[in-house]
Parts: sequence; C-alpha cells; structure tokens
Amino acid sequence: MLRWGLRVVSCGLSVPGSAACAGPWRRQRSVLKMAEDLRAAVSSQTKRLNSSSEVIQRLEENGHQNKRLKSNADEEDAEDQNKKSPKRKIVLLMAYSGKGYHGMQRNVGSSQFKTIEDDLVSALVQSGCIPENHGEDMKKMSFQRCARTDKGVSAAGQIVSLKVRLRDDILEKINNHLPSHIRILGLKRVTGGFNSKNKCDARTYSYMLPTFAFAHKDHVVQEELYRLDTETLERVNKLLACYKGTHNFHNFTSQKGPRDPSAKRYIMEMYCGEPFVRENMEFAVIKVKGQSFMMHQIRKMIGLVIAIVKGYAAESIMERSWGEEKVDVPKAPGLGLVLEKVHFEKYNRRFGNDGLHEPLEWTEEEEKIAVFKEQYIYPTIINTEREEKSMANWLNTLPIHDFNSSAVEMQTSNKNSKKSSDLEGSDGCGDDSD
Repeated sequence: MLRWGLRVVSCGLSVPGSAACAGPWRRQRSVLKMAEDLRAAVSSQTKRLNSSSEVIQRLEENGHQNKRLKSNADEEDAEDQNKKSPKRKIVLLMAYSGKGYHGMQRNVGSSQFKTIEDDLVSALVQSGCIPENHGEDMKKMSFQRCARTDKGVSAAGQIVSLKVRLRDDILEKINNHLPSHIRILGLKRVTGGFNSKNKCDARTYSYMLPTFAFAHKDHVVQEELYRLDTETLERVNKLLACYKGTHNFHNFTSQKGPRDPSAKRYIMEMYCGEPFVRENMEFAVIKVKGQSFMMHQIRKMIGLVIAIVKGYAAESIMERSWGEEKVDVPKAPGLGLVLEKVHFEKYNRRFGNDGLHEPLEWTEEEEKIAVFKEQYIYPTIINTEREEKSMANWLNTLPIHDFNSSAVEMQTSNKNSKKSSDLEGSDGCGDDSD
C-alpha cells in the first residue's frame, strides 16, 4: 500500500514513464519539436533569401560589368572597323551660301579667316568619314576642290574629290554636322586617279544683279521702280556675246601681261536671262560658261558691259581691252556671283558608261539645287543688296574711271607676271585651272 501510494504521488509529480503522464508529455515534446522545426525552417529560409540576394547582387554587378565590357568592345570594334574599312575615291556635290566666309579654300593653321572647307572638314571628321589627322593634312585624303571661290561668293554646284570611308547614310551623317547654309546634295564614286580640278572641262557661273544697273547714266531712276525694257536687254546680250571665243583677258585680271599665254581664255557662252521681280525690286541673272577663269575676270567682264550700256564707255573699248594696251576695266561687286555648275564631259565619255562608274551629271539633284538657291542663295543676295546697296554704291564710282585714255604699251609683258597658281582663285571665278 505504501509503495503504491508513492507511485501515485510520483505520478502526480509528473514522473516520466508513468502511465498517467505519458500523454501530456508526448504532446509537450511534440510542440517543442514543432517549434524547433519552425525555427530551423525560418533560419533556412532566411539563409536562402540572403543567399539569393547575394546571387542577384552578383548577377547585377556582372551584368553592369558585362555591359561596360560590351560597350568598350563595341567601341573598339567600331574603331578597328574604321581602321580596316577601305577608303574610296568619291566626289561630293556641294551647295553653300558664301556670306560670312572668306572663300572656299581652307588655310590650315590659320583660324583668323573662316572658310567653307573649315566647316566641311570638321563635318567629315565628326561623321567618321575621315580620320582627324586627315583634316590637318588634306593631302592624305587626296582632297581637291574644282573651283576656289572668293569671300562672300556662293555655289550651287561645287564639286570636291576626296577619299573617304563609305558609311551607311553618309550624306545624312555629314549634313548633320554642317550648318544649314552648307549642304552636300550628292555623292558619286569615281576612278582612283580622279582629280576634280584637272578633270573639269568647263565651269558655269551666274551673276545676279538688280536691273537698274543697266539704266543710262543720264536717266534718273528709282531703284525699286525701274524695269528693264526689251531693247536694253537685247543690247546687253549683244555685248555679252562678244566675249564668246578665245580672247586675251590680261586687262580683266591683275598682274598678267598682254603676252602671258595664260591670259588667253576660251568663253563658250554668255547671256542675260529675262528679268524677274523679288521683293519689289527687279533682278536679272547673267550666265557665263568657260573653260577656266582668272581672278576678277567675270566681274570685270560684267563691269565693262555695264559701263558701256550706261553710256560711260564706247563699245570699241571691248576690242581695245583684248589688245596689248592697258585699259581701265571696272570690276563689278562680288555680291551676286555664284558657281552654278562644273562640267566633266571628257571624263563622262570615257568612264561614264564603263559599267563601273556613273557619269558626273546631277539631273536627279537639280530639284534640291533649285530649292537650296531659293532658300539660301537668292535671299542672301537680295537682302544684302537692299541693306548694303553694293551695286548702287559701285555705280557711283564709274565716273572716276578713265575709259578714253590713249593706249599705253605694257613695258614688260611678263616681268610682273606670276605663276598662274599664285594668281587664280580669289574671285569666285578663280578655279585653279590653267
């Protein structure tokens, strides 16, 4: 009895192993085990989350690194591709308004006077068409302009030849780095030895002027009200036609003697078109096509015709000007002179239909040329004439010229003559050609 009682008391004290307490003990142990399992699961999950976070972070870091590596690789590949891509000989058809520029030709090393070629070379470098060092030494890209144009002179059909890396959308890329008043309108592949200066057969220039320039000196006219009559236009064209053929133009340039062979130039055509009105003022355009022109030649040819039509000089002065005597020939303003077109007729006959090269004709670009002239060239000429009155001011200087002086022999015909390459190309009709 005593032993049994003790066992009961022991059971009341929850002694393990007793039948009375076996159930509660198992439940407590089960709860404890579940708590331990839960803690273990939470700990494991936390470790997995931390591990995943580290993995994601490493992936992101690797991704950014890969992107940087890929970007660097792409840049290196592009640079290598540029170095490996062969250069091709091409010609570019250019149009530009020359106002604000000191001519076409670049003066490397001189930043005082900005030229058209400065902007062109910069665009070629930025577009990836030429390496930067080629911009400093233009001979490396075999660069050659067809015609030099002087300060303020514009062009609607300038041609330059050079070697470039041909790229997709090359015209768009070059134009994106050019100001709006300079445009590349066309591109064509040419033979490896092509030189735009030497292969050019002829150049066509235009000269836009207000028609009141042809009014007789004895007639007082209002510039905006003057209209050119048919009779005067016919006389102007008769005089301009006298220039056709080969003549000695030593009086139409500077520092050339009458016996200098390079003073002889061949003119194919020269005429004045029908007048038209722009902003209440009447204008006309004179066109001249010749094999080549000297410095100031076109402006002096037009200046002499104006002097004759206005009554300051006799028509006989034209014949005298082609002789050996020194004749005072006035030089018309540079405003209005435009390089319209350059011609490559011999090249086209030989290579234009060889199946490898295209003829250097720009029929498909004519509309773009016309639009450019209407947007940039003609407005510049018209507005500048109205604001600065360059033609009106020049006309006031005609009376000081001595058109009737007696003939004076040139004492030394060639002593003061310089090489043609030193003299040509500063008037807009200076086209480097001899």
